[in-house]
Amino acid sequence: MSEATNILIVDDEADIRKILRLLLQKKGYSVCEAVNGAEAIERAREGDIDLIVMDIMMPKVSGVQATVAIREFSNVPILFLTAKSLDSDKERAYLGGGDDYIVKPFSSTELMLKIASLLRRYTVYRGKESEKSVLSLPCSVEVDLESRTVRRAGEEVALRDKESEIFFYLLSKRGETIETDRIYEEVWGEKAMPSSANNVMVNMLNLRKKLEDNPSNPKLIKTVWGKGYRFD
Repeated sequence: MSEATNILIVDDEADIRKILRLLLQKKGYSVCEAVNGAEAIERAREGDIDLIVMDIMMPKVSGVQATVAIREFSNVPILFLTAKSLDSDKERAYLGGGDDYIVKPFSSTELMLKIASLLRRYTVYRGKESEKSVLSLPCSVEVDLESRTVRRAGEEVALRDKESEIFFYLLSKRGETIETDRIYEEVWGEKAMPSSANNVMVNMLNLRKKLEDNPSNPKLIKTVWGKGYRFD
């Protein structure tokens, strides 16, 4: 990874910042640090950050609060560090504008894989070097990321709430295979049950009817049998 890739570490614990700095610098990343959420907001305003690794639990301004503020002016990817693995904490992280999370204690391998994945998506789909907010996709589909609208052959596609949420969730994870239960939990905001897969499947069928040239042979969102779905 080029040294031009700049990662901001935000944690009130000096030992954690040191560990992260050493791991990231070993991989060739450029690293800067902030000791709290307020400092992270100011550092992010400078506009030269490619990714933020943000602790959730910090005094005064939490990681979630800082992320909400940062999202007002930046779409830089944010990876949350959390000492908890409760669903409520995961929900807070995503609703606050976070892109992913990792639970302490974490493995260096998992951390680096998540960082590489977030950077890849940011560079390719939402990169700061591309001012475009519109993605051109197969099947004459265009997506306006700012207004979260979808057009096909120039006409806006009327997506129902869950269809839209599934579409944009999978788009944000483009290239990854996402398990059906995870899609349900992220979109519906509740624990997946045996019947949950059917809800996902019905909405997926409707999405394909509206967006695909041939719904039985999809080019946008593909089924990975026995695993889930992947946005290509």
